[in-house]
Amino acid sequence: MARDVAIVGVGHSRYGVRSDVNIGELAWESISMALEDAGLEQKDIEYFVVSSVGGWSSEYLPAVVIGEYSGLTPKGTARVEAACASGSAAVKLAYDMVASGSVDIATAIGLEKMNESPTPTVVEFIGRAGNYFWEFHNFGLTFPGYYALYATAYMDRYGATEEDLCLAAVKNHYYGARNPKAHFQKEVTLEKCMSSRYIAWPLKLYDCSPITDGSSAVILASGEVARELTDTPVWIEAIGHASDTANLSKRDDFTYLRAARLAAEQAYMQAGILDGYEMYKYFDVAEVHDCFTIAEVMAYEDLRFSKPGEGYKMLRDGETYIGGKIPVNLSGGLKAKGHPIGATGVGMVAELTNQLLQRVEKDRQAPIEKGRAIAHNVGGTGHYAYVTILSLDRPRG
Repeated sequence: MARDVAIVGVGHSRYGVRSDVNIGELAWESISMALEDAGLEQKDIEYFVVSSVGGWSSEYLPAVVIGEYSGLTPKGTARVEAACASGSAAVKLAYDMVASGSVDIATAIGLEKMNESPTPTVVEFIGRAGNYFWEFHNFGLTFPGYYALYATAYMDRYGATEEDLCLAAVKNHYYGARNPKAHFQKEVTLEKCMSSRYIAWPLKLYDCSPITDGSSAVILASGEVARELTDTPVWIEAIGHASDTANLSKRDDFTYLRAARLAAEQAYMQAGILDGYEMYKYFDVAEVHDCFTIAEVMAYEDLRFSKPGEGYKMLRDGETYIGGKIPVNLSGGLKAKGHPIGATGVGMVAELTNQLLQRVEKDRQAPIEKGRAIAHNVGGTGHYAYVTILSLDRPRG
């Protein structure tokens, strides 16, 4: 029987253009915070998983470089990749190592130094998350282009507008402006978003997440060890995961992400909360994958916070701000906090852990009443998906 697993320490670097540090120094920013948070030393970590997509960084295979710099060697390690969901894949692997009894303490480390390469190189490498030779070479699809296909399909079917999409950017920049670790720390008005230049119609500049450097770390421990380390463990209640076709032409609908829906169903079933829509009622706060604003709208529906075709109405009605039905992306999300691809999923879990423990900045702290949070992390355009549920209560079973 699998063991219960809890988060006992988290760390999060400042996101942005981090030319001030090398990759080892950037990783250590979050690792050192997580170790201090957990009251542990490097020798206590039995296994570490590094999430980094790479390609744009001079260190293409960074796990051992990070391990050496951070004093984690000679413990076991691996680098994982699941496109933009790599961070959640790292958390899942670390979770499995602990849950299986292979180790008592493991850590997931996510990082990326995307700005070591020029923008065209980064755009090309991100485009490789799909069927690169077919879609990029034959049709010139970039990542904004992929999500523009989803945006146009969604707008055509459900009547959402470009203004509706911009509302996600306005909200996430509002909270990013209150997060000292965010890439962008300025609010954006609806007018500014609407007047920004098109990147791939109907997606404009402020509909798109930035090219970001950053790191994050999460330390996991078995239930028994966690209780020895802290009085406030945050339990991993469930992790759902799924994938979809590499080639978008093989998908039958462009208004949702099948992998995200399946991952959500798995997570809800594991947590014992599978019943219809309005699933937000089980959670205090959510972090969802908003690489583009349309992705946040689809996330609401794929997580069944709303019915299909009604996700954009949650933005219109302000239901995903603090004080609404469920606060979403109080970190600023990928849109404002930033999207250092390998760090994103780990950073979501770190953010939600701090939210549940009520230790983020006051003006972006969600009210914690139910003691649950949910992270939704997508790789590619639904090529990979992970949904992770965190709880202040130890899982039943």
